[in-house]
Amino acid sequence: MFYRIYKELLKKYCVHYRESVFRLGGLKNFGIKAKTATEKMANYRLSRSIIPQSYNLFLYPNLATGKYNGKIEIKVNVLERVNEIKIHSKGLTITKATLDDKKVNIEEDPTHECLVLSFEKESPIEKGSKVINVEYSGSMVNKIVGIYKSTYVDDKGRTRSIATTKFEPTYARQAFPCFDEPNMKATYTFHVLKPRSDPSYIALSNMPVESEEEVEDGILVNFKESVKMSTYLASIIVCDFNYTETTFGSENKPLRVYATPAQIGKTEFAKWVAKGVIEYFTDYFNIPYPLPKLDMIAIPDFVSGAMEHWGLVTYRETALLYDNTTSSTINKQRVATVVAHELTHSWFGNLVTTDWWNDLWLNEGFASYIEYKGVNAVLPEWQMLTQFLIMDLHPVLSTDAKLSSHPIIQTVNTPDEITAIFDSISYNKGASVLRMLEDTVGQEKFRKGITNFLNAHKWGTAVSQDLWNQLQEIVGDSLNITSFMDSWTVQMGYPIVTVKVKDDNYILTQKRFLTDPDAVSDTSSPYGYKWSIPITYITSEESAPKRVWFNHTNENITIPIPSGATWVKFNYNQVGYYRINYNRDLWDSLTRNFNSLTVADQTHLLEESFSIAEANLLDYSIPLNLTKQLQSETEYIPWTVASKKLRMLKTYLTDSLQYSKFLEYAVDIVTPAYRKLTWNESSSDTHLEKRARATILSLACAMGHTGCLAEAKKRFQEWLANSTEVNLSQDLKSTIYNYGIESATAEEWEKMFQIFANELDAGEKLRLMSGLASIKETWLLKKLLVLAEDETYVRSQDYFTLLSYISSNSVGTALVWDYVRENWEALANRFTLNNRYLGTLIPSITNTFSTTTKLNEMRTFFEQHPNAGAGARYRTQALETVQNNIKWLERNKETVEKWLGNYQKTQS
Repeated sequence: MFYRIYKELLKKYCVHYRESVFRLGGLKNFGIKAKTATEKMANYRLSRSIIPQSYNLFLYPNLATGKYNGKIEIKVNVLERVNEIKIHSKGLTITKATLDDKKVNIEEDPTHECLVLSFEKESPIEKGSKVINVEYSGSMVNKIVGIYKSTYVDDKGRTRSIATTKFEPTYARQAFPCFDEPNMKATYTFHVLKPRSDPSYIALSNMPVESEEEVEDGILVNFKESVKMSTYLASIIVCDFNYTETTFGSENKPLRVYATPAQIGKTEFAKWVAKGVIEYFTDYFNIPYPLPKLDMIAIPDFVSGAMEHWGLVTYRETALLYDNTTSSTINKQRVATVVAHELTHSWFGNLVTTDWWNDLWLNEGFASYIEYKGVNAVLPEWQMLTQFLIMDLHPVLSTDAKLSSHPIIQTVNTPDEITAIFDSISYNKGASVLRMLEDTVGQEKFRKGITNFLNAHKWGTAVSQDLWNQLQEIVGDSLNITSFMDSWTVQMGYPIVTVKVKDDNYILTQKRFLTDPDAVSDTSSPYGYKWSIPITYITSEESAPKRVWFNHTNENITIPIPSGATWVKFNYNQVGYYRINYNRDLWDSLTRNFNSLTVADQTHLLEESFSIAEANLLDYSIPLNLTKQLQSETEYIPWTVASKKLRMLKTYLTDSLQYSKFLEYAVDIVTPAYRKLTWNESSSDTHLEKRARATILSLACAMGHTGCLAEAKKRFQEWLANSTEVNLSQDLKSTIYNYGIESATAEEWEKMFQIFANELDAGEKLRLMSGLASIKETWLLKKLLVLAEDETYVRSQDYFTLLSYISSNSVGTALVWDYVRENWEALANRFTLNNRYLGTLIPSITNTFSTTTKLNEMRTFFEQHPNAGAGARYRTQALETVQNNIKWLERNKETVEKWLGNYQKTQS
């Protein structure tokens, strides 16, 4: 009762009561008892009474056995008398521990991944500086986080081993005992053993090498003491890689890119991008790059896309290596964006770190937005600031339109909860609301506010409010930053703004947008699911956008219609994180004037109209009519939206009597662009033209365009007959593989599998894998599933990608669903429930399910395996998606079929 009364008082008298709510158990569930939340945090969080100052780590990895030994000295400051010291440790065998050279009792707490150190006879530990020494051992095999062993096959066919690390978010404790929380920053001095027998081996870490010395088991590499940083940013690697080198900035700091010797030629593009963006960021933030060197390295086995270990940034090979002759345009763009993202972290995340994982978005949202500025600075012709819509904004609008979403600022405590928050809300939504904030306050004020924030908190940590405070000082009284941004960060979801015409005015109202408009949330919100919205708009008479405020306290707003205006377009260039719905006349006027709009606004209208129609808030004839406008369009960005939406409709209509009419319509829409772009490439093709061609040709084949399918099969057969001599287009390989193999024989599939098995390039291996998964023979897909269990063929990092590829094949969906259910225990043992990619596997497999039978199968499976680990929310999302699919068929199938029945073909 007290909690309920207190909550209501907070709502009534304090708009910004977020921190109070978090202290009482979090915004996720206001009903949680304060005591329960406090106890939960106490169990998983370390005491603030012991603060680490420095680490001195000796690490001795054995590449042959996959084992390692370590000893660590941690200097700490004890702020008050305590009876014990709790320190993180997981999977380590502790052989000895002392405090100030006195032996201590060691109690392991595996549930909370901790060691508890105490003196005998419960003697207290007094205030002051102390030194903890721990000796331990561990294993690097059968894992892909912490410190682990990775292998690759060199150009002579030899298997080579390396030791490498991945510590974010809670995996440093798997490499050495530590205070593994982001706000417990300290300095690090690493000493790492490398083999003596093979001089090609080197050791790398965050800082430059200080010295090397001969020791009994090899060569000990001593590194300089690091700057103050969080445990998750530390990194240690022992490998036999080569590097290319350049310098950057006025100080000519060294920039090296490392890769396996055979692939060193593929590092040039990443090196060029890194130099350009790091110099841009130095100027943009007006703060020098903080470390004495920058290394980037491509790791053969890496669980994430990349990781911003400070001064030694680690990447998957596909995210760092690029070659003009073997890589596609999409590979090139991925390398550029990932490099820019990770280097942004040198300031946002590394120099200033989120105080706790609740504010992870401060790290990842900023990096996810600023990366676009970085790439745009060095490659403006790529139109990255417009590509933001299709890369970041549109995917998260879909996720955030479900009840299973969560606020940007989310209370987390356990390792599984922390891992799960590394999702599209923290990354994409964080980036999207920052983009909206920048547009609202102005680019220069936004940039200056960021710089002031970084300077105010450098070498330390921060929370969201710290950023709002710095921006508030810049904008003054013109806008309440906290009130504005809290409505977007402390409640999940976003609004749909409905525009109606009354007399000579536009009347705007807002409500929460949900893909299922009848869904009822059981989670309350401090703002009642209302938002403070910076509304922008243009009209036929006013090309410069105007801005009006729609505060969360307003029931509606009124905007006078400009004299002579024949159309209005709200949310100019889709900078705002909200949807707009119009009446029929306004939609029709926008459709007629589609070609008068910017590419961003065209893209916005396509995505918006389909998404609102999916939610049963708009007649489907409007988005379908809009697609007709694409018959004179070859721009990559709007076609990306159209491709996604048409493929989705294809899935929904597979069992429809109008399915053939849908394919006829889709082919009709795509044919003009197909004819303009053709299969013939030119050396003068721009980056976006190459991406447009790949998108259009793939879509045409997917929709059954006979000429496209025939050409794909012809090129596939020519390549398969002589794969070493026939050079397929890198940008069109995926289309050729995926559609050329559909009707292939078993012998042809086996031949392609052998090519896949022998391929060393990581990007090409993924393309071949996708092709193999596209065969329409179920027994061959079953064989692929069995073969994939052997890491000789499919690395652990790519395993879930393969399952996703097979499940996206219409004949493979049920196959993978059955396989995963039957092998769930084995998958959980292999990857652990803390692996968020195991969690995202379920929604990936089930996203096309549309029957109550499948929905019940999912529920039964979840009941049989109730511990979801980091995948708990993804299960909820998966169920919600299938429920929405079922409702789509109930609400929209007949309407779409009717429109298709009246559609008149326009292409001969």
